[in-house]
Amino acid sequence: MTRLSVNINKIATIRNARGGNMPDVAKAASDCERFGAEGITVHPRPDQRHIRYDDVRIIRPSVTTEFNIEGNPTESFVSLVLETVPDQVTLVPDAESAITSDGGWDTVGNRSFLTEICGEFKRHGIRTSIFIDADPAMAEGAAICGCDRIELYTGPYAQMYPSDRNMAVKPFVEAAEAARKCGLGVNAGHDLNLENLNFFIRNIPWTAEVSIGHAIICDALYMGLHKTIQSYLAEIKIF
Repeated sequence: MTRLSVNINKIATIRNARGGNMPDVAKAASDCERFGAEGITVHPRPDQRHIRYDDVRIIRPSVTTEFNIEGNPTESFVSLVLETVPDQVTLVPDAESAITSDGGWDTVGNRSFLTEICGEFKRHGIRTSIFIDADPAMAEGAAICGCDRIELYTGPYAQMYPSDRNMAVKPFVEAAEAARKCGLGVNAGHDLNLENLNFFIRNIPWTAEVSIGHAIICDALYMGLHKTIQSYLAEIKIF
């Protein structure tokens, strides 16, 4: 059964636009869980333009489902993860200036670095996922690095979906099958929404988790957060 992890970064972005603590991201995380979310995802960046390191420290004790911290494993990020000990850490190779994540790791070219990082987190009992493009070679490389899961960067899938959904999902199925053969769990995230989520899950039913933030907050502006989360859960709980 695929789990829905709600990324609350955009809630922090709204708060930061005005200062103060409205909306309260810690309360938002608890509300998401109360409304049915099966995990909470945060992506702290060095410029603190949305979730801040202190937010992670405040939110962590109150999360009762699964807590996933994603980001580029810089020295400060690694220290934060080891301090807060989430259920899962997702390694994302985004630059400090990136508006949003726009690609996955080269798990072959960065094998030594990723192996060291995965080993460090796993020694502390933290499940480790590596963010990759839909490429079987990258999935196989991730397995060699010693991670537990891969997260498929689904931006290209979402972009192609309106014009040819079968071609859009094909490379993701191939990468997910390669990961499964290597014994890795499969997560997915980026630009998944109510239009394209169901088709993705039906084609890769062994997807363990989807992490969705931007689309959920956009839909919540019209439907409300509770109804939106329930709508996303309905799209993935079809088996």
